[in-house]
Amino acid sequence: MRLGLIGLGRIGAFHARTLTALPEVEALVVTDAVPAAVEAVAAALPVETATSPEQLLASGVDGVVIAAATDAHAELLVAAVAAGVPAFCEKPVTRDPADAVAVDELARRRGVAVQIGYPRRFDAAFAAARDAVASGELGSVHTVRSTTLDPAPPPAGYLRTSGGIFRDCAVHDFDAVRFVTGEEVVEVYASGTARGGDPVFAEIGDVHTAATVLVLESGAQAVISNTRYNARGYDVRLEVHGTRDSVAAGLESRLPLRSTEPGTTFPGGTPHTFFMDRLADAFRRELAAFTDVVAGRIPSPCTIADAVAVGWIAEAATRSLAEHRPVTVAEVRDA
Repeated sequence: MRLGLIGLGRIGAFHARTLTALPEVEALVVTDAVPAAVEAVAAALPVETATSPEQLLASGVDGVVIAAATDAHAELLVAAVAAGVPAFCEKPVTRDPADAVAVDELARRRGVAVQIGYPRRFDAAFAAARDAVASGELGSVHTVRSTTLDPAPPPAGYLRTSGGIFRDCAVHDFDAVRFVTGEEVVEVYASGTARGGDPVFAEIGDVHTAATVLVLESGAQAVISNTRYNARGYDVRLEVHGTRDSVAAGLESRLPLRSTEPGTTFPGGTPHTFFMDRLADAFRRELAAFTDVVAGRIPSPCTIADAVAVGWIAEAATRSLAEHRPVTVAEVRDA
């Protein structure tokens, strides 16, 4: 299989290493708007290079991975769909979920498969939690708790264009809740603070720490915790509580928590410090799944429609924070 990769920044270079190691990938063609990034990857890995996305898509690739800047996602997806090339794209498809709907409709009309990057779907523990819910062994699910705590904020330049903590960070929790429960979110209430953090958060009207309550269609509730300042490490977890049993993903030795229970040594491992560390296996499974999508063996495991649904939750959370009130997903989706 011959694949293309557009975008060789932090996540793109990571994907290049993963893709060249996959047995299904016989050749990888890479490109980036920054020539030095292409040169660095070409010097380290057995890849072919292209001078532009257009040249890459015309080079006979069977599929393409899009890891370029967010503002380029929609244009590159449209180009891939127009060329009839299955695509994997990092989130978000577009900053405005309404604009992503048009991309989804185009891909459906052309019959081109598109997979969006939400790696927690491919984490073994998150998948096992989903199976536990689907099997009914937890009974009636009443509470979900999802956590994403970053050790430190991204650079200020990134924060200024990220769209805020709900669109950039919490979307992974929102997707995990939908994925594990199989339910849609109907209402959102969010709060947050920028107290004590970098002044850039207040300058851009964002927060560095947020709590969000999601009401699911069954009436179950999900509680989402996010922060940019978790000094002990990178913390990604999910709990599902039902009337018969409870399960947790991410409750392992490298969990960045320190117990205050006398005599307790768990967790005792070195805390995770980066998302590519915590979710390395999930990223590999995610891209391996994309090769199955390209080969036609499976449908997309995370569609544009999934990304759009998560985007509306993020919009509702953003409005809820600004207006200090519960916001329904229908309110922002149908506006």
